[in-house]
Amino acid sequence: MPQRTAYSQGTPNWVDLRTTDPAAAKSFYGGLFGWEFTDLDEHYSMALKDGAVVAAIAPDDAVKWTTYFAVPDADAAAATIEAAGGKVLTGPLDVADAGRTAFAEDPNGVTFAVWQAKSHIGASLVNEPGTFIWSELMTEGIDAALAFYEEVLGLTKNVVDLGGSPFVGLNAGETMIGGVHAPTVEGAVSRWIVYFSVADVDATVAQAKELGATTVHGPVDTPVGPLAALRDPQGGSFSVWAYNGPVS
Repeated sequence: MPQRTAYSQGTPNWVDLRTTDPAAAKSFYGGLFGWEFTDLDEHYSMALKDGAVVAAIAPDDAVKWTTYFAVPDADAAAATIEAAGGKVLTGPLDVADAGRTAFAEDPNGVTFAVWQAKSHIGASLVNEPGTFIWSELMTEGIDAALAFYEEVLGLTKNVVDLGGSPFVGLNAGETMIGGVHAPTVEGAVSRWIVYFSVADVDATVAQAKELGATTVHGPVDTPVGPLAALRDPQGGSFSVWAYNGPVS
């Protein structure tokens, strides 16, 4: 469902990049994904694809993509985060009339955000080339993470067979919205990995490298399409995926 007008509890509904050089990041992602930008102010730039808001870029001392999850009540979610062993880092706070949010970390120290929508539901276009398609949790403490996100967001474990290999998915209701796995490379930083849809992974990786990115992993083939992990010129990690599996 590429066009979105609402998101159910626990569904990733927004991603943004905090970076040391927003102008350079806008040049990179604009060139790679065809994004155009609208600056809300000096602190936040909305990325648009075909006129729809799909992501954002903001200045920060650290470089990181953040996944936001839809919640009906950010204050209640923040309280549950603390009760479940996580930590609220910022908020809850209002973002003008757009929504209410809180930034947090789970019991394993992985950061994420919750978003209570008001005028801004999150991304209005997803699962199309150049837009957000998937978030996957890479963490050492899988059991603790599964218990935490079930309590906080209502996400449930869903193990599926992908070409003979078990994959641990996360469901919001009946819909798989993400996955979880242990780090595959020694020293990898636990985090929510943000994936963007592309039509051709090999071509996207080549273009990204021309724009100054480095390849972290892949491209590799999977039963649901090829993917690759990249690092942008400022150090922001993200992945690209030419998904060819079933659409829920």
